[in-house]
Amino acid sequence: MSGFLFKSYEEDEGKSPFEKLLDIFMELLTHTSGDVDEAIEWLRELDDEYQLTTPEYTIEDFIAELKRKQYLKEENDGGEGSGLSLSSKSEQVIRQRSLEQVFGKLKKSASGNHKTKFMGRGDELSSDKRAYEFGDRVDRIAFTDSIRNAQKNHGIDDFQLHEGDLEIMETEHKSSTSTVLMIDISHSMILYGEDRITPAKKVAMALVELVTTKYPKDTLDIVVFGNDAWQVSIKDLPYLKVGPYHTNTVAGLELAMDILRRKKNPNKQIFMITDGKPSCLKERDGSYYKNSFGLDPKIVVKTLNLAAAARKAKIPITTFMIAQDPYLQSFIRDFTAANNGRAFYTSLKGLGEYIFEDYESNRRKRTR
Repeated sequence: MSGFLFKSYEEDEGKSPFEKLLDIFMELLTHTSGDVDEAIEWLRELDDEYQLTTPEYTIEDFIAELKRKQYLKEENDGGEGSGLSLSSKSEQVIRQRSLEQVFGKLKKSASGNHKTKFMGRGDELSSDKRAYEFGDRVDRIAFTDSIRNAQKNHGIDDFQLHEGDLEIMETEHKSSTSTVLMIDISHSMILYGEDRITPAKKVAMALVELVTTKYPKDTLDIVVFGNDAWQVSIKDLPYLKVGPYHTNTVAGLELAMDILRRKKNPNKQIFMITDGKPSCLKERDGSYYKNSFGLDPKIVVKTLNLAAAARKAKIPITTFMIAQDPYLQSFIRDFTAANNGRAFYTSLKGLGEYIFEDYESNRRKRTR
């Protein structure tokens, strides 16, 4: 028999009061873009409603322990609020939690770099074997197969092991890749009662943690784009906020391509998370050309031209559209065709799985 067994929720008794509150607090910090005071205020409201604490362990006890364990640091700038901010330890914990949340249900793969279909001089053994050639390393000899060959060739009674009997275990060539992740931070990412920026941040933090821990030879750069585009560092990710911006996709693509041009790695790609159409350009005189109504031909043409330029530079673009507006699908199809890239129309819930699988598969099939 197969199926699902449902039972009443049981609280994890193995966790201390601090650990239970820490999980909630870290999640709140992601939603408040790293605003500690706001996260604490939300935690107090949740405590009032759900009795998260006890008289023996209060919110004040929790805050004191956060400071003692160096999750929070004090920065008295003379302004309002507690003067508490996140430490680098907390920023790393948030990234690790994002990785577990986004990718935790997927199968774990072996550590190291990305496997490719090419055989070569690598350090991961494959199941393939070939005849020994002068210069091959001794530790790559498949002794079991070589001894079997010697028995077949010379017999058991007069056992001899010759060079022609030896077989070598092939190694898989491992590739590295350079990726730019573009994140739309225009105002539409929080419109219509849906928080789209928080899932996008989580995916970015999870991808950063995945690359830095599993693929240390890869590079991952983060670009955010609104009216303009700029690069953000890993430590800035928890603090990303949506601004009163239009969507200057052109600026984001130009910066992403400029970053990748400076990479010596031949394998390059762009991931773009967006929920809307391009609606802004920066003119040569520094002014902004904006049009939020429909698909403006001037903006669309320049965006498609950049997609084609990226294709010529052998930089595929994978677009993750996290809005299901049928009106935009024709534009995304044209954009994808111009770049010969890929597009996914995905919900916020499935965003992480799509990006993880695409990141893994692109390494295997694109390595040259």
